[in-house]
Amino acid sequence: MKRAAAEIIREYGPFPGVDSVAGVSYDGQNVWFASGRQLNAFDPESGKTEHTIDVAANAGTAFDGQHLFQIADGCIQKIDPKTGRVLTTIPAPGGGADSGLAWSDGTLWVGQHRGRKIHQIDPQTGAILSTIESNRFVTGVTWVDGELWHGTWEGEESDIRRVDPHSGEVLEKLEMPPGTGVSGLESDGDSQFFCGGGNSGMVRAVRRPKRDS
Repeated sequence: MKRAAAEIIREYGPFPGVDSVAGVSYDGQNVWFASGRQLNAFDPESGKTEHTIDVAANAGTAFDGQHLFQIADGCIQKIDPKTGRVLTTIPAPGGGADSGLAWSDGTLWVGQHRGRKIHQIDPQTGAILSTIESNRFVTGVTWVDGELWHGTWEGEESDIRRVDPHSGEVLEKLEMPPGTGVSGLESDGDSQFFCGGGNSGMVRAVRRPKRDS
């Protein structure tokens, strides 16, 4: 397993009216994050808030290229980001104990926080398609270039780890500074991760390890 210190390259926030950051996603232009009673979108270049949607948003957030998916109170909502309208809902596999959320190849991947699991589910029905185990509390989940990464946060220790999507084996770990938690996780599809900072009210950009070409 590769192990390195996480390199925090930028911090965003705190944001007006935001006490805590949960799920984080990226639509190719704006970073979205859940803050309990609303979804917020900010420009990662300027850090300026661009949009908000009034919707229950207390855990993971994902984007499929057209719609947002948001965990709230034991369900996953499919949301039109242009209108803010909730189009459909499906049951979340953890029944309220869910954390991170990611979209990959037509399915959703859902972290189960204290259950220390990640479920792959059908986005139409919520049916569980596969499950992998973690040895730490699971927070955010993201896919990038065929790699599955998830955040952990337990006590004062937090990291971002790359895992085998079939076995759950930890392949690589980026260790956050003590007291710096990861509550949500999303890749920008390139060189960085966006990480929710929980009750700090911050979103942090962390450098993604370079890959050999």
